[in-house]
Amino acid sequence: MTIETVRKVGPRLGIAPTCAALGLPTATYYRRIRPPAPGPARRPSPPRTLAATERTAVLALLHAPRFVDLAPAQVQAQLLDEGRYLCSARTMYRILAAHGEVRERRDQLRHPRYAAPELLATAPNQVWSWDITKLLGPAKWTYFYLYVILDLFSRYVVGWMVAHRESAALATKLIAQTCARQGIPPGQLTLHADRGSAMTSKPVALLLADLGVTKTHSRPYVSNDNPFSEAQFKTLKYRPDFPERFGSLVDARAHGHVFFPWYNTAHRHSGIGLLTPHDVHYGLAEARVAARAAVLAAAHAAHPERFVAGLPHPPARPTAVWINPPPGPRGTAPAPSEPDPAENVAHICPRSDATPVVGPEVWTETSTSRLTEGARDALAQTELRS
Repeated sequence: MTIETVRKVGPRLGIAPTCAALGLPTATYYRRIRPPAPGPARRPSPPRTLAATERTAVLALLHAPRFVDLAPAQVQAQLLDEGRYLCSARTMYRILAAHGEVRERRDQLRHPRYAAPELLATAPNQVWSWDITKLLGPAKWTYFYLYVILDLFSRYVVGWMVAHRESAALATKLIAQTCARQGIPPGQLTLHADRGSAMTSKPVALLLADLGVTKTHSRPYVSNDNPFSEAQFKTLKYRPDFPERFGSLVDARAHGHVFFPWYNTAHRHSGIGLLTPHDVHYGLAEARVAARAAVLAAAHAAHPERFVAGLPHPPARPTAVWINPPPGPRGTAPAPSEPDPAENVAHICPRSDATPVVGPEVWTETSTSRLTEGARDALAQTELRS
């Protein structure tokens, strides 16, 4: 609008006074009304540039058999020893670059771009994450290996095992028995892991194919692609009772029998609304949140003046959990559908008191603390034989 005003009034009152009255620089006005150039502006050639014939001669000289494998600085040095000067070494580089002849001569390894895994869980037993961590043994350079399978949605440890080594055979056994104990049908579960040797092994891949389980892996050297297993290991190792070293394999397994029942049934997890993994995994979260809301409502009714922000509400149960949520509107998780109790009673609430069932070989649940001492010894012997 300002330009049009100057265009209309300027010839009568003067361009400069009109622009000054409107607060418009005169140069801006003239630049705006100037018609655009017919084509892209070309950079003027410097007066010192070589002529086209000279550039052709330099390129032909660089292509000569005696100079074809030499750097421009070497070529210029030899020409100077012969009493000739055509151009600087930097100009030779410019001429070669203009013809696409400046590059790394060695074959360079180009790493492929790995797509970030995008995993969404809106209910238990949809996505599992598993990993292996080292536990320090009784002496230097001795380790025990802790295998842990974690449900992404509920943070419930559905399977764990301690062994002397990292083995694809042991991982296959743990995954198979965990899927059987949780009642996983084909096509329902996605198992996510990093790119360790056991995770990417052929026995594990064949087992997952037989079970109808989809497998995904983290990108190489990207620890953020498996954050939930890493966070669970940190919770394990930052506990006050976690020892600096374990005296034996039995000692490490005994610690697991104490930690994992606590983690599943007593630990209020901040990522799932301060609920326990057991409550979320077995469908008790709604009742727990409702009970908390009733307690807060009663406290508010008794002393409303203490709650300046109004009626408090407890943290809600989780509705969706992502690994690498996509950007934009797709990152918003869809509203989860409530599971049908008649269809999922086998793996959501296997018993009336929602207590997981423990098998005889691998610790795929955490209710082993309720077993008798004889049963625990039988479990330990079975694990040692494996």
